[in-house]
Amino acid sequence: MGRIFEKRKHKMFARWDKMGKAFTRIGKEIAIAVKASGMDPDLNPRLRTIIKNAKAVNMPKDRIDAAIKRAASKDSANYEEMVYEGYGPGGVAILIETATDNPNRTIANIRAIITRNEATIGKTGSLDFVFERKGVFKLKNEGFNAEELEFELIDFGCEEFMLDEEENAIIFYTPFTSFGAMNKAIEERNLPLISAELQRIPNSYVDVDEAVAEKVLTLVDKLEQDEDVQQVFHNMK
Repeated sequence: MGRIFEKRKHKMFARWDKMGKAFTRIGKEIAIAVKASGMDPDLNPRLRTIIKNAKAVNMPKDRIDAAIKRAASKDSANYEEMVYEGYGPGGVAILIETATDNPNRTIANIRAIITRNEATIGKTGSLDFVFERKGVFKLKNEGFNAEELEFELIDFGCEEFMLDEEENAIIFYTPFTSFGAMNKAIEERNLPLISAELQRIPNSYVDVDEAVAEKVLTLVDKLEQDEDVQQVFHNMK
C-alpha cells in the first residue's frame, strides 16, 4: 500500500511540476507580448493567441490577468528571446529556446548543463538545415467536414492536416511566415482554437540505442528545468 501511495504522490508532484513550468513559460510569453504591443488583447494578436494557449493548459484566469498587469508595470522584467544550438549524445541535434532578463546567466547555465551531459554547443544557425520553424495549430473537432475545412485553410498556409481522434481535435501545420495569417483566418471564421504555437520540426532524425536515448532525455530534462528555458527540441527518432 505504501509503495502505491508513493507512486501516486510522485505522479501528482510530476503533474504539478509540469503545470508550473507551463505557467512560467506562458507568463514570460505574456510579458514579451505586452511589452511589444500593449496589454489589450483586442489590439494585440500575439497576446490573444497566448491567452488561448494559457487556457489550453488550464492556467487560471486570475493568473493570466495578473501576468498581463505585471507585464505592463514599469518595474517588470524585460525578457530577451535567445536560441542556443548544439549536439547531444549520439549526435542528436538539440535546439534550446530561452526567454531571459540576464543572457550571461542563461548561457552560463546552459553551458554547464551541456558540458555535464556529454553534449556540445554549436554556432548560431548551425542547425538551420535540421529544424524548420512551423506553426502548429490545434482546433476542437466540432463536427467539421475535414476535407472542406482543409481546403478552406490551404490558402492561409495549411499543411499536414490530420485528425486526432483521442483528443477529438484537428491538428495542422503552417510555414513560419504563414503563422500570423492563419491566426487571423481562424479568428475571422470563429473556429474553436485550442492552441497555436511555433515549434521547431526536424527535417531529419537520428536513430540511437536505448542507452543513448536515456542520456538525451536526461539532457533535455535538465535543460527544461532551467528557469530561462522555454522549449527544447531535438531530432532523436
